Amino acid sequence: MHNTVKTVTRRIIRRSQKSRENYLRHVDEARGTGPCRQRIPCSNFAHDLAGCPAGCRTVLLKDNAPGIAIISSYNDLLSAHQPYERYPGIIKEAIAETAGTAQFAGGVPAMCDGVTQGEPGMELSLVSRDVIAMSTVIGLSHNVFDGALLLAVCDKVMPGMLMGALQFGHLPMILVPAGPMTSGLANKEKARARERFVKGEIDRRQMLASEVSAYHSPGTCTFYGTANSNQLMAEMLGLHLPGASFVNAGTKLRDALTRAAASRITAITHLGTQYTPLAHIISE
Repeated sequence: MHNTVKTVTRRIIRRSQKSRENYLRHVDEARGTGPCRQRIPCSNFAHDLAGCPAGCRTVLLKDNAPGIAIISSYNDLLSAHQPYERYPGIIKEAIAETAGTAQFAGGVPAMCDGVTQGEPGMELSLVSRDVIAMSTVIGLSHNVFDGALLLAVCDKVMPGMLMGALQFGHLPMILVPAGPMTSGLANKEKARARERFVKGEIDRRQMLASEVSAYHSPGTCTFYGTANSNQLMAEMLGLHLPGASFVNAGTKLRDALTRAAASRITAITHLGTQYTPLAHIISE
């Protein structure tokens, strides 16, 4: 590691020691024993059970079955988030195979600078992180979950969801990426088309055809921007399954990784054998 990075890291550790100790103490106190849902009043628990299918309800009534929250940034407007439409079904099936159950706990807003760039909506970009963090907190605030899968990509959603999730640092959580779209029109060709459009050599219809060839399918953008670099950072922090960041959306391997994340989360809850809360992953 570069000496400057080491120096800055040591400085952060020293300055945050007191607040970090308080936070980790809170995490340990919140951990408890047994399923989290068993520690809330019966009336509260009944409200959770009321909307469950019969199979889900049977599992939640057990004393040793993990209940997993799904928090998602799905929408079908944006290519990066559209693949998440199928994920809850895949996750619920995979977790059921491990004798646990999963509930869709909440959705968060997701916006794309690619759509709003140069438009008034782009002013909401950074603000949206706070909304995403709060939305994540709201989803997990019911305090009935033993772990969570966070379906988040891009530079606003992933950090915002992570900030919210850390308020529940006693729970193990895994970030589940959607994956990038496959390569489309090469960047050089895209830049050349834009230059020709500015010069008046091609019209808007031709310009749009070029852009559609570049951004052509579900998944994060094909260039190495903040949507993709955030996925790399999440994997470096140990918040993704190893190698999960850059597997293309809509592929068999992508689905297999999603299933593997679902299976893994049940193993690392405090009801499993390899418990590691999110807070300790970050602090280490």
